[in-house]
Amino acid sequence: MKVKKIIQEDMMTLPELRDELLTIRDKRGENAEDAEGADRALSYELRKSIDHADTLGKCSVDTAKELFGELSQLEKMTPDIAARLVNIMPASRDEIRAIYAKERFNMLPEDIDAILDILKKYA
Repeated sequence: MKVKKIIQEDMMTLPELRDELLTIRDKRGENAEDAEGADRALSYELRKSIDHADTLGKCSVDTAKELFGELSQLEKMTPDIAARLVNIMPASRDEIRAIYAKERFNMLPEDIDAILDILKKYA
């Protein structure tokens, strides 16, 4: 499959991606007449993407949106980092430091603790 151009690009969390992929799967399944046709209508990439999102997604879509919104309100938070935190749901300071490793600012222990407190509420 060749992509000719990108029409729109949005940041999504894994639970949101899973929901979108399931919608695509259902639409393609409606076009197939029988169960075997539904399996053939799903490409290998779509099946693997759904499996990946199922395996690594750690919360529901509503929880992911609430968590993303709450994390986005923090001072040293970008949408990219907030999405990574929602996808990974780190449980330790070292994991959060690893996510922030490429950023140009240092995380204070108080900032890391604030992130951990928010993540624990949704875990």
